[in-house]
Amino acid sequence: MRAPLVIGNWKMHGTLVEARALAAGIRDGLKRPRGVQVAVCPPFTALAAVSEILAGTPIQLGAQTCHHDAAGAHTGEISPPMLAELGCRWVLVGHSERRKEIGESDELINRKLRAVLANGMTPVLCVGETSDERRQGLTFTTVEGQLRAGLAGLGADEIAKTILAYEPVWAIGTGVNATPAQAAEVQAYLRGLLSELSSKEIAQTVRILYGGSVKAENADALLAEPEVDGALVGGASLNAQGFIGIVRKAARIGTATKE
Repeated sequence: MRAPLVIGNWKMHGTLVEARALAAGIRDGLKRPRGVQVAVCPPFTALAAVSEILAGTPIQLGAQTCHHDAAGAHTGEISPPMLAELGCRWVLVGHSERRKEIGESDELINRKLRAVLANGMTPVLCVGETSDERRQGLTFTTVEGQLRAGLAGLGADEIAKTILAYEPVWAIGTGVNATPAQAAEVQAYLRGLLSELSSKEIAQTVRILYGGSVKAENADALLAEPEVDGALVGGASLNAQGFIGIVRKAARIGTATKE
């Protein structure tokens, strides 16, 4: 069984005071989440503070990106060993905002993913098409290219340790989410590709999250899809109660599936 996973991506939001308050609110509202894994990805500046607040709880810590080298003359960058030392378990790789705003290439994303794995953390590889690509019927072509490039050179055992997140670019921060059917269709396609790149058995164990304007109001329908193994939550994760609501919906579905 694939246990649901809900990750909150705080992006470039939150002073230390705000990050501590948000982390404490999520911690206090999710004492013992059953049937679901939960993680939050604060800005780099808040990782240490949030790590202290979440210590001893089931809520895990993640990072929004990293450099692919362990050390070096890379001004302003953060290495995987630095993140691991802070207690990070997850690292987002290839988020569309990094691809677009920073110009991250598929090759660079692949190097980052390998570095995350090499440092004992779990990469969350983000893929997704733009609105123009969807209108032109290039959704599957786009996500396949991103997936194959992101996982290039990885062995089956390494693919098994990776999480995917389907985030249609046209849904991120727009308030317009993909329909459950749209999300399930693309995620089933991605799982088929994973079977080809590893094995059918491994493909059935890899979790594929949905991201893009996920909120408590639409989480039920999205998470009910068998191919949707959780959510990568952006704006809604900045509100403790809203994020907790999504986690609880995922937990109910996860628990019901197990039973």
